Amino acid sequence: MLDMLAAIARKDYVDRRRRQAQGIQKAKAAGAYRGRPEDTERNAALMDMLKRGQTWASIVKATGVSTSTLSRLPRHPYVPSSALSAGIVTQRLPV
Repeated sequence: MLDMLAAIARKDYVDRRRRQAQGIQKAKAAGAYRGRPEDTERNAALMDMLKRGQTWASIVKATGVSTSTLSRLPRHPYVPSSALSAGIVTQRLPV
């Protein structure tokens, strides 16, 4: 009896995931599924702090961003052109 209920629950779960994936694919095709927009002002300020030689601990304490966000910035593929022209980052990395 429990095996049957577990199988039904699993089938429902798989069906929901499949329908969700179809909806996401349709939304992406329509240009409506883009995720969270990048906070370019915050990232530029963080890059400026890094360029000035501030420690990660002081940047994290001052801004409240996580260390993983901070570590991702210098290798971020969508670095603003202002950071490239300022010499903060020398090149954009391939996606």
